[in-house]
Amino acid sequence: MMMRARILAAAITAGLGLALAAPASAAEGQIELPKQNWTFSGPFGTFDQKQLQRGWQVYSQVCAACHSMHLLYYRNLTDIGLSESAVKEIAAGVEVTDGPNDEGEMFTRPGRPSDHFRSPFPNDNAARAANGGALPPDLSLITKAREGGANYVYGVLTGFADPPAGVTVPDGMHYNKYFPGHMIAMAPPLSEGLVDYGGEPKATVDQMAHDVTAFLAWASEPEMEARKRLGIKVMLFLIIFTGMLYAVKRKVWANVH
Repeated sequence: MMMRARILAAAITAGLGLALAAPASAAEGQIELPKQNWTFSGPFGTFDQKQLQRGWQVYSQVCAACHSMHLLYYRNLTDIGLSESAVKEIAAGVEVTDGPNDEGEMFTRPGRPSDHFRSPFPNDNAARAANGGALPPDLSLITKAREGGANYVYGVLTGFADPPAGVTVPDGMHYNKYFPGHMIAMAPPLSEGLVDYGGEPKATVDQMAHDVTAFLAWASEPEMEARKRLGIKVMLFLIIFTGMLYAVKRKVWANVH
């Protein structure tokens, strides 16, 4: 009986927790994200490789100082149009911990295309210590992990603003129109001209936010274009096959009254 009572109490506690969490989730869902026109949206959407390359530039020069992308390898960058020699140069520009060697010791070496993207911190505790206790999320699947996807990421990057009257921002926090709860530990990461695009387009905050968001969307689903092409082929096959079945049915039953 005592065991049943404990189970019942745990179930009631869990139910109350869900009930209390529901209004908070609903409140967060009231934030209207800025809807953008993405080249990869819709059934015929594709990635713009030039935009992905600019997005990689923004990530590597800005975001990579705090955010890891541990699911990607440097060799994956050839999929966005970078040459193998460029990828080798990018990988060689970072130091990677490897080992143990024959003496049983770890050592550092230049990166290779077969290495994962290097994380900015050796572990989560180091990441929290460097960011005022906040853990910067890994960005490998960020557009899949957040409701709103690409629009959410773009919104957070461009949503920094002065707080409304009467709203107090705690020390170490920043007001963001599109972040749930509006208080975020990350300082505004983008500023005009922060990245050198070498010409057009101009590196405005809006442009850089679009570019790096597109890059993160590709990182979350690099096979998207192939999946959509396959889906279109399957739909065309089903349409033709259905038409053939209908024609055969009409032929077989033509003389049946």
